[in-house]
Amino acid sequence: MVKTNSDEVSPNSEYDRASEVKAFDESKIGVKGLVDAGITQIPRFFHKSKHDDIPVLRDAQFSIPIIDLEGLDGDRVKRREIVDRVKEASENGGFFQIVNHSISESVMKEMKDGVRRFYEQETEVKKAFYTRDFSKPVVYNTNNGLYTSPSADWRDTFLVRMAPDPPKPEDLPLICRDILVEYSKQVMKVGILLFELISEALGLNPNHLHDIDCTEGLVVICNYYPPCPQPELTMGITKHVDIDFLTVLLQDDIGGLQVLNNNQWIEVSPHPGALVVNIGDLLQLITNDRFKSVEHRVVLANDMGPRVSISSFFCTGNLQTSKLYRPIKELLSENNPPKYRETTVKDYIAHSTKQGLDGTKPSHHFRVDPKIK
Repeated sequence: MVKTNSDEVSPNSEYDRASEVKAFDESKIGVKGLVDAGITQIPRFFHKSKHDDIPVLRDAQFSIPIIDLEGLDGDRVKRREIVDRVKEASENGGFFQIVNHSISESVMKEMKDGVRRFYEQETEVKKAFYTRDFSKPVVYNTNNGLYTSPSADWRDTFLVRMAPDPPKPEDLPLICRDILVEYSKQVMKVGILLFELISEALGLNPNHLHDIDCTEGLVVICNYYPPCPQPELTMGITKHVDIDFLTVLLQDDIGGLQVLNNNQWIEVSPHPGALVVNIGDLLQLITNDRFKSVEHRVVLANDMGPRVSISSFFCTGNLQTSKLYRPIKELLSENNPPKYRETTVKDYIAHSTKQGLDGTKPSHHFRVDPKIK
């Protein structure tokens, strides 16, 4: 049984976190279910374990670059300008937004609406997808690291691996099936284009990253952040780096995403029609620190929610492949030797999962000299 307000633990009583987490997980109601039950105080295991005093910069002080892709294919000068902007953003912050990226406003709106429909349907219908078994075609739960993280985040997620081996359509939730398939096809095209631009920004053949299978895997994670009665006590997503090559994010207009830059949190404010792009930790590894993954988080506000976002992760994840990744040889020199040893994506993901959110980038484990950060 999940504790509600009347079951609150007094400061002097013994707190059995493991039992409370287990009861919540086995209820399969998610964070949305807690809100629907009318709670006014969140369970203790959602309380964030650390409070930072890092300042937050608003848009008037700093903004994430917005890169317009219009005219990319028909004008060499324009393409060079876009590549240069991608290069600058990837080297200095690891985050940027793109507009005129080929996915229509109607498709993006329907994708966000489809995610809302999934979470706002009857709880008993959603329960059929609730699992922590990642071999399932759809993995819906609250926090993948619920049992291992120091504190749980205030969000529900469902995850679908759309490439290289997509699930059968009938295995997807009917309420958002068609748009999930269509959006995944379109975001894959955007990802392939982005990897071309990033390859060129690195001085490589445009197809280089595609040819080494950076676009082989696509995992789509759909997040739902219901209104939180005590947003100051928890997080939407705790500070982390993405454990992939590249992430393409579709967010609604509520906001909350923040990026850590020069020891300051910078808000990534929603921009009409834009997709947010960020460098993944595996791309940092294979570019030998040329492009770096950046820590980011989602904060909650009193009047926020429900917030919806869709993260498209380009990575094969824990799929069994023997392909080894190491710093790209064309980027190395006598003055720039490899900083990382080789790894499979599966081993990298396994280490990251075991490590959890401990404030260290997963790629650090694979450094040739771990003393260098």
